[in-house]
Amino acid sequence: MTTDAIISKVWSFCNTLRDDGVGYGDYLEQLTYLIFLKMADEYSKPPYKRMIGVPARFQWGVMRPLKGAELEVHYIETLQALGKEKGMLGQIFTKAQNKIQDPAKLARLIEMVDDTHWILLDADTKGDIYEGILEKNAEDTKSGAGQYFTPRALIAAMVECIAPEPSKTIADPACGTGGFFLAAYDFLTKSSNYKLNRDQKAFLKNDTFHGNEIVANTRRLCLMNLFLHNIGEIDGESPIDSTDALVAAPSQTFDYVLANPPFGKKSSMTFTNEEGEQEKDDLTYNRQDFWATTSNKQLNFLQHIRSMLKTTGQAAVVLPDNVLFEGGAGEIVRKKLLETTELHTILRLPTGIFYANGVKANVLFFDNREASKKVATTEVWYYDYRTNIHHTLKRKPLRLEDLRDFITCYNPTNRRKRKETWHAEKNPEGRWRKYSHKELIVRDKTSLDLFWLKDESLADLDNLPEPEILADEIIQNIEAGLESFRVVAASLAKKSK
Repeated sequence: MTTDAIISKVWSFCNTLRDDGVGYGDYLEQLTYLIFLKMADEYSKPPYKRMIGVPARFQWGVMRPLKGAELEVHYIETLQALGKEKGMLGQIFTKAQNKIQDPAKLARLIEMVDDTHWILLDADTKGDIYEGILEKNAEDTKSGAGQYFTPRALIAAMVECIAPEPSKTIADPACGTGGFFLAAYDFLTKSSNYKLNRDQKAFLKNDTFHGNEIVANTRRLCLMNLFLHNIGEIDGESPIDSTDALVAAPSQTFDYVLANPPFGKKSSMTFTNEEGEQEKDDLTYNRQDFWATTSNKQLNFLQHIRSMLKTTGQAAVVLPDNVLFEGGAGEIVRKKLLETTELHTILRLPTGIFYANGVKANVLFFDNREASKKVATTEVWYYDYRTNIHHTLKRKPLRLEDLRDFITCYNPTNRRKRKETWHAEKNPEGRWRKYSHKELIVRDKTSLDLFWLKDESLADLDNLPEPEILADEIIQNIEAGLESFRVVAASLAKKSK
């Protein structure tokens, strides 16, 4: 069967199940379980003869001929049993459930998976199939899956700027479905970037990537996504940890950290009160290696990421606007970040590129530095890709080409030879501008929330964006405002108790 035929078949069956109320996410989960079992079966045969650890009664050959109620019962037993296993196997099937209630449809899906020899497919083909459904799943706003899906164009730009080198480690403390890992893998395997030798290829496959993901379903999708892209071994240990990365200082430091921590300002935990009702309480992490103790999840991730870096480590992190201007713990964290790391670049992002509405975010690029009496950051370069920029998820999605000018200005090959495109007189519309540490440290609360371009839509009514884009922006701004009011209301309610 050709590659195009396989992709067409997978998508066709996905649409069939959606008519029965099975969403992209549920379909993707079931596809993950079945492809894994089929590949385990393929590996157990010549010339591989590798025993993956699937107990004999739950192997593919036993399930394949079953039909009707017998298949449904056996499938449920298989999912429950394999979730108790160790290593990659157990992580894939943790909390696994059958979401296809029609045994006939389940049998057809098994038949479809069985028709393909998955091991023989190249990593790009398998990856394209899986990534395509992941993106469709992220578009389903009701499922909430979008919060784990960072725009691939943004990820690719961040990786291109960081330019990771072979035989070095890459980590993500909130890795979602593994987008940063896959982009880094693509960058490292491009022949135009590197010619990997045998040892470098082995390191890339087994030792480069390290992540944390506390949501079982998302972790499962990440593991399968990595595996289908030829990262990790089917019978090896999981490169993705299920623990909360913020709980303790990292046991290992890394060369690179690429991350987009979960949206939402507060960390919280759910508990049952004396009346038996579910309540949430703000969660703080009392870590001695943190500069400030706070319940602000984004500030905690920023502090944790800095602690994850080797003394020569580099980071690129997506963070919301509040991290740039919030007082209290925010001011402490910003001052320490400027002091102990070289915060060299901030990319200001537009709204309309994330599946979570109303998000105003930035990418912070910083390099760790060894302890010194000198302040590590001498200047911060800003690229304003927000002012007068309009994107929507469907009509005008973010493309890598949109960030090409930023990458050029960033100058990955030699950051010391950057040149401003902004000039007060010659080019006041330039998007690339630097500020010295001296200019930043005297700002109120050491705010890094800086803009200098004029918003054309406010001054020129003839230059308004298309009506659908304008409507989308209004909706996003209203939703962002509502979220801010909810945070304030929750805080006031807590104080009144």
